[in-house]
Amino acid sequence: MIAIIDYKAGNLGSVARAINHLGFECRITHDVKEILEADRVIFPGVGSAGKAMLDLKRMGLDQAIYDLFRSGKPFLGICLGTQIILEKSEENQTTCLGLLPGNVKYFPIPLLSDDGKKLKVPHMGWNQVKLKRLHPVFDGVPPESEFYFVHSYFPAPRDIETIIGTTDHGITFASVIGERNLLAVQFHPEKSGPPGLTILKNFCLWKVEENKQKKFTSLN
Repeated sequence: MIAIIDYKAGNLGSVARAINHLGFECRITHDVKEILEADRVIFPGVGSAGKAMLDLKRMGLDQAIYDLFRSGKPFLGICLGTQIILEKSEENQTTCLGLLPGNVKYFPIPLLSDDGKKLKVPHMGWNQVKLKRLHPVFDGVPPESEFYFVHSYFPAPRDIETIIGTTDHGITFASVIGERNLLAVQFHPEKSGPPGLTILKNFCLWKVEENKQKKFTSLN
């Protein structure tokens, strides 16, 4: 069973519908025992870092997520669930979970394209991901694929070897990060059509023990 962590953040239902559409059993839950006993876990979310961390701590889910990460089970973060796995967010000046070293930053203002045009924040709409490292969850995803983004803050890991993919929006930022059993994406795979569904399907089938090394293979 796949557990989808319910910490009162938005977008849980659309993730569950995508997983069910792919033919996998999932459950939206805030029960710590159920989350820790799941075969794999998805940590999605839409909202603010400050409120998310308050809710995680209030429900005892912060410790459950630490334990889950140490357990080695496949673990997928989506959007806000990607940002709060780092150490600190500029949003609400929030201390986050710290599963990976790094911070979450607000897009610089003004944010300009290569030809000098002003870009909007939040970064909203379709954009590409350039993979820097091979990862089994991206198997079969065409390199020209676009994914749906909605965010004003972006992950900035300290360890560049945890950056699996990047995206350009005025700046180049890490849009896919991960280490060992953890993969996290800043975009919404559940809203990204066939490429996003491929990522979710690959995650549901991902055998972490087949790739135990700490870092993923570089494409450079």
